[in-house]
Amino acid sequence: MRVVLDANVLIAAFATRGLCESLLEVCLSDHELVMSEHLLAEIQHNLAVKLKLPVGTIQDILSLLRDRGTLTVPDVVGQDACRDPDDLPILGFAQAASADCIVTGDKDLLVLGRFGTIPIYSPRMFADSLR
Repeated sequence: MRVVLDANVLIAAFATRGLCESLLEVCLSDHELVMSEHLLAEIQHNLAVKLKLPVGTIQDILSLLRDRGTLTVPDVVGQDACRDPDDLPILGFAQAASADCIVTGDKDLLVLGRFGTIPIYSPRMFADSLR
């Protein structure tokens, strides 16, 4: 399965032990993790600014994601696709990658329920779907 984990899920995976960390492990071992340069830049920024991780640790995380994930160039998505224009890139690369799902904690994405044929799950919903 081709899975998009949004930045908030990936940051939570590296910040704490818990559901998001488990989902990342499952995606890395059993599925294809799909991402974009835009997503990696957002992760890098948040790891530095919000979590204040050392530069070396951030580079290790980004290297792991680059090595184990599949980078995709986003499709252009219309402004009316969601209520937050900052979320358009994630919809664009999920579409370009023919992702099987998007996993996010972002309420602006979760309210959509799906984007085209791509379901949008909370981390808990995704974990439940894997059982």
